[in-house]
This record gives sequence, C-alpha cells and structure tokens, in this order.
Amino acid sequence: MEMEIRTTGITRRWILNVVAILFGVIVVLETLICVALHVYYYEQVENLADEYTRAFSMLSTAEPSQYTDMARQYAEQFKYRDRVEVQILDSAGRVLLSTSGFEPDEEPAELPDYAAAVKSTFGTATRQLRTSRGEPVLCATTLLADYGNGSNGAYRWIISLSRTNRHILTLSLVSIAVGLAVLLFALFSGLYFINSIIRPVREVSNVARKIAMGEFDARLEVKDNDEIGELCDAINYMASELQQAEGLKNDFISSVSHELRTPLTAIRGWGETAKMSVGSDDALVGKGIDVMLGETDRLSKLVEELLDFSRISSGRLSIDTRPLHISGILQEAVDMYVELARQQNIELSLVCPKQESPVMGDPYRLKQVFINIIDNAVKYTERNGQVLVEQYEEEGCVLVKVSDTGVGIPAQDIDRVKEKFFKSNKTVRGSGIGLAVADEILKQHKGLLFIESHEGVGTTVTIVLPICEEPPAEEEAQLFAPIPAESEAAPETAETPPENAPPADPAQPQPDTPQEGTKE
Repeated sequence: MEMEIRTTGITRRWILNVVAILFGVIVVLETLICVALHVYYYEQVENLADEYTRAFSMLSTAEPSQYTDMARQYAEQFKYRDRVEVQILDSAGRVLLSTSGFEPDEEPAELPDYAAAVKSTFGTATRQLRTSRGEPVLCATTLLADYGNGSNGAYRWIISLSRTNRHILTLSLVSIAVGLAVLLFALFSGLYFINSIIRPVREVSNVARKIAMGEFDARLEVKDNDEIGELCDAINYMASELQQAEGLKNDFISSVSHELRTPLTAIRGWGETAKMSVGSDDALVGKGIDVMLGETDRLSKLVEELLDFSRISSGRLSIDTRPLHISGILQEAVDMYVELARQQNIELSLVCPKQESPVMGDPYRLKQVFINIIDNAVKYTERNGQVLVEQYEEEGCVLVKVSDTGVGIPAQDIDRVKEKFFKSNKTVRGSGIGLAVADEILKQHKGLLFIESHEGVGTTVTIVLPICEEPPAEEEAQLFAPIPAESEAAPETAETPPENAPPADPAQPQPDTPQEGTKE
C-alpha cells in the first residue's frame, strides 16, 4: 500500500525563508544600482557641461559696454554647441543670446535655476527641467563674479538628458535582468535540490509507515553515499532488526504456548486419571497428585520467569544484596538436578573451594541464575554426558564455571544467545528468555556472563562476581544462612504416566527440569 506524506511544507518554508529573502535583497540591490546609475551619470553630465562652458566665466572681466559684444564673440567661438546650449544673461536675468542661434523669450521668473543661483551662497544652481516639447534637460546657471566693474550678469547651460536617460534605462534593465536571472537560478536550483531531498524523504516515510503497519520486509534502495543514504541504511537496518524481532517474538509465543500447554495437559490428564482411581488404586492417585504438583511448580516457575523478564524490560527488577558465600547457594542449585541427571545417566559434579571470599549478592536471584545455567547444561547434554560445576577465585573475583559435553552452540549464534526470545536450538523446550534474565541479574550484581561453545563438543558458561570486602564479625554467621523455604525451587519430579493409565488427553506429560532455561 502506497503511503504519501506532505512535502509542500518544506518547499513553502524554503520559499518563504530563502527565496523571499533573496528576492528582497535583489530588489534592494537593484534599487540601489538604479539610483547609483542615475546619480553617477547625472554627475558626469553636469561635470562635462561645466567643463565645456568654463570659458564663459571670462565674461566677468568685460566692461559693461563691451559685455554684449564679448558674449557674442564667445558664443560664436563655442565649439561644443552640438552637445550643450549656452545662454548669456544680463544683470537683470534676461537672456541676451544663445549658442543655438535662437533668441529665447523666457522671462526671469521662468528660469528656476537662475532664481536659485541668485539665492545661492556660491552663485550657481542646477535644476532638472522639461522643455515645452517635453524633453528632459539639465540646466545650470552661474553668476559672473564682480571684479569691480559691476555685475555683468550670468551664463546658463542647458543639456539634453534623453540619451543619458536611455543609457541609464538600458543599464538598469540589464541589471534587473541579471538580478532576475540570479533569482530564477536560485529558485530552480533550490527546487531541484529540495526535490532531491523530498523524494527520498517521501520514500523513507512510505517505507517507515509500511514497517509500522507490520510489513517488515519493506526496504529502501540506497542510491547515494550522503546523509540520505545513511538514513536509508539505518531504516533498512531497523526493518531487518524488527523483522528478526518479530520472528523471535512469534517463536517465543509458540514456545511459551507449548510450555504452558504441556503441564496443563499433564495436570488435566492425571487429574481425571486420579479422579477415576479414587478408592480403587491409591498408589496411582498418589502418583497423579505428585505429577500435578510437579507440573504446577513448573508452571509457577515459568510464570515467575516471564514476570522477571517483564520487570527487566520495564526497569523494575529489584535485588536485595548483602555479603554472602555462594557455595551453599550453588550446592542447592546443583542438588535440584542430581536426580534428573541420574535418570539421564549424566554425570553432574560440583567442585567448591574449602576457603572462599564473600560477594555482594541477592541469594534468591543468584540461585535463579545458577538454576538457569545448570538447567541449560543438563537439558542440552545427551545421555552418558558430563556436566561439571566449578567455583574458584581469580583476580579479585569469584568465578562459577558450568561446563557440559552437550550439543554446543553454532558459531554464528554465540553472540546472540543472550538476546531475548532467541533460541539457537528450537527442538529443545524453553522460552528463550532464561539467559537474558540471568545476564540482566548479573549486570545488576556488577557481574559478567561469558559463553564459550563448540558445536558438537560442548559449552562452557562462566559467571564472574566481584569479591566484596570482608563483612563485620556479627555478619559472618549470616553468610552461610540458608535461603528460606518459601523461596526455594524444589526439583520437579514429573514422570511419564504408565501406559495403562487413562489420561484425558492423548498428549503424555514429559519429565522436565525445575527451572526453565534456554541455551540461546
């Protein structure tokens, strides 16, 4: 099922946060460029006009009677008449003559630049005007200096701005085009880049939703070696782990269902057998009751193991540690399997030191660990095999080593046997959480659990617990104190019912060990 996610939000945020800002920056830059072009070219025009008309400032040396003739002479000799028009004004501000050859008829009130020059401190002023034909021009009036011969008037230049404005407009349009090109390039390149991110993100989201809906075989195609590729690898790895965990969970449910069904079948079968034998065969009734009690213990231990696993998963597993010697606890755990080992012709032996150091531990939890490990060793050891339990000290630690000559663990499963629900050998009973629980209990004791195994040769499990400081004298007597009876796990004595017994269910109960464990 194809799932889609909203990706427009990313594009929208990118447009608002990047493109909008870039557009604003380009608008500001274009505005500044246009203003700068206008100011620059107008200044250039003004400077050129001043340069062209500088010679007319010599009219300030003319006598009043010679002013008009000298002005006409300068106008006739002016060689830039095709670029700028120069008007000569008298002392009243009237135009006497012009280099264009036309006699202007403007009144002084119609010359704003002259009026401004008269009021100016420097005797000059520039204005932008439009002619009667609507042509934009730049006008400037300069009052002639008075060198003692009386003010002779002023000269005024006029230059057209049409070409200048066209040039400014052309450069402004080019600048705007460049800005738009930059904006479009940023827009399209950004959209392409965002699309290159959105596409794999959409695929990742679709696959993640499929995985969330239980399609653990969904995978992503890794196309790049960048962060997106790493994300795809991580999603694929997560899917593989979830798929594997789902398989382990299903195996666990199947295994626990079998572990629950077997004793229930035995209890029901022997219950009905005992009911029918009451008063006629007291021995058979007694045997049936023993079997039912043993299977009840087995169910209780399985439920307790599941509860422990739940406590571990939720971080609520509590331990009550105190200084203790573990040899007594280890002896009790071994004693629980002596009869079962004898029935299967397995040599089960325990070697403990005469002198031992105390460890900080919870006796109930440590006994649970020992039972799990010994149960695994006996369970996976075939008839005529051996199980050796050794306790010794080494480098400030107490070590318990349980060695067997059983079927062993495949090399590829060694690193996973302590994972929850994992079972290396699915043909043997077990819930798949025994070693996981034991490993967590040892971690809370600051201990370690090591497993060495060779398939077809046997397995060695080593438990390492740190030695604690010597306890006070008043606590010495408690180191060997037995575990209270209500917490002890009595060995199971479930037996196969005789062939002539009429159980209610055709499935026959099987002899089993007292504590569920998995060699995983």
